[in-house]
This record gives sequence, structure tokens and C-alpha cells, in this order.
Amino acid sequence: MADKSPIVRVRLDKWLWAARLYKTRSVAGDAIARQRVLVTGQRVKPSRIVQVGDLLSVEKGPYVFELTVLALDDTRRSAPEASQLYVESESSREKREAIRARRRADREARLGLAGDGRPSKRQRRDRVRLQQSSGTDRGRE
Repeated sequence: MADKSPIVRVRLDKWLWAARLYKTRSVAGDAIARQRVLVTGQRVKPSRIVQVGDLLSVEKGPYVFELTVLALDDTRRSAPEASQLYVESESSREKREAIRARRRADREARLGLAGDGRPSKRQRRDRVRLQQSSGTDRGRE
């Protein structure tokens, strides 16, 4: 990156791809077209030129990333290098962590209610014995 001249013009879809926020440029372009990527709260086109200091709101699934552009690059690099292209706001991080914790708790609650899947033969026999024993106890009273 040191031997290249500084980059002054980068398309939004290409920057999102280089920053590893989307796997391909076409997926980034689709997200922009579906208004899942906003620049300073406004709708934009994939061809919009990104500038240092732009505020981006990137919606990926249930999460919303609020980013500030720190640097421009039009080539996809390793994840540690790509993460230097932007900084995420602290409030955005906290919101994502809260959503992640809530989704994890919901998942654990669903799994807890559903059990561990189909009961084994032994568990089914124990259940039948329990039902039969409780049924005969009621008849004696």
C-alpha cells in the first residue's frame, strides 16, 4: 500500500467490499439499493464516492453498524487491515452486544423448552411407568 499514490476516489460499494463488511461488491450494491446502507442518514447509490469522515449506517441482519470512515482503499485486504478503514461508534457496539445477548437468551430458552430432542427408549419407558403409577394412585384414593 506504501508504493501506491493515495486514493482519493472510491465508490461506496467498493469501499464496503474492501472494508470486509460485505463478501462481494454485488452484495454490497444490493444492500445499498435496498437502503440498508445510509450515508449521514440519507439514501445513496452504489456509485457514490466515499470520503474520509463520512458517517455510515450499515444494517446486516438484526445488527446496525454505525461507522465513521477513517481511510479509503479499493483493494480487499486482511481483516485486521480492513478494520483500520473505519471506526465503529461505542453506542453501536453496545446496541449490537445487547441484541446478541438477547438473541442468545432467546435461543437458550427455546432449546430449554424443547428439550434435547427425541427421548430415548429408556426415557420413554420411565415416562410410561410414571404415568401408570400416578394413574393407579389416583384410582386408589
